[in-house]
Amino acid sequence: MTPHALTVDAGIGDLLDADRLLHRMAAGLGLPEDVFGCTHLVRDDRPRVVVSLSPSSRPLPETLRERLAEYGAVSPGLPDEVGRAVLYPGVSALTGTLTVAELLARSAIARVRVLGTPEPPGPDTRVVTRDHVRPQWQRDELVLAATPARGGALVPFEVPDPTPCCADH
Repeated sequence: MTPHALTVDAGIGDLLDADRLLHRMAAGLGLPEDVFGCTHLVRDDRPRVVVSLSPSSRPLPETLRERLAEYGAVSPGLPDEVGRAVLYPGVSALTGTLTVAELLARSAIARVRVLGTPEPPGPDTRVVTRDHVRPQWQRDELVLAATPARGGALVPFEVPDPTPCCADH
C-alpha cells in the first residue's frame, strides 16, 4: 500500500467521468500540483472506475480525507499498481507538440513506449499531445503509450474524445 494514498469510489462508470471528477477535485480542493490523481478499473460484481490521490513528495493534508468524502466513499491506499494518471507533476506543460526529451523533462513521465515496436523513440521524436496525455503506472514508473502518426511523429495512444462503443445502438 502506498503511504498516504487515498482512493475515492464515486460509483463512476467510465474513464471520462472519472477524469472530470479528478479535475473537479483538483480545483475544488486546491490540490497541490505535485499530486498524482489516477483512475483505476474495478472489475468485481459492480464494475466501475475509482480514482486515487497520492503525493509525490509531501503527505496529503490530514483534512483531505474528510473533504474527499463529499465525492464518494474514501478508503486508504491504492486499489492496484497500474493506475492511469490524469493529474501528475508537469501535466499542465504537456500541450501542443513536444519532443520526447521535452515531454520527459517537463513531467513525471519516465519513458515513452511506442506500441508495436521494441525500441524506445529517439529524444528528438515529436509527440503531438492533443492536450491529452494519460500515462499509466508500470513497475513504479509512469509510462506513456504512443502510436505512430503522420510525418514520423507520435500521438498518445488514448484519444481525448473517444467514440463510445456501440453509440448508435
